[in-house]
Amino acid sequence: MNNEDTLREEYPEELIKSGVRGKYVKRYREGTNIMVISPELHKLFPTSESVNKALREYAKEHGMAI
Repeated sequence: MNNEDTLREEYPEELIKSGVRGKYVKRYREGTNIMVISPELHKLFPTSESVNKALREYAKEHGMAI
């Protein structure tokens, strides 16, 4: 492991320490349509296409408009 400080001089330490962790996480989550499925369901539906197909079939069978 290299413990040498490789921070460039043009990046002042004060600037780096002033960052806020998770500053944009709420905005990111509001603008994304990513859903996380359980691992056991991922085995049944390994792709986005398979998930979408199953959900469309479910909606059709239950009279839900898309």
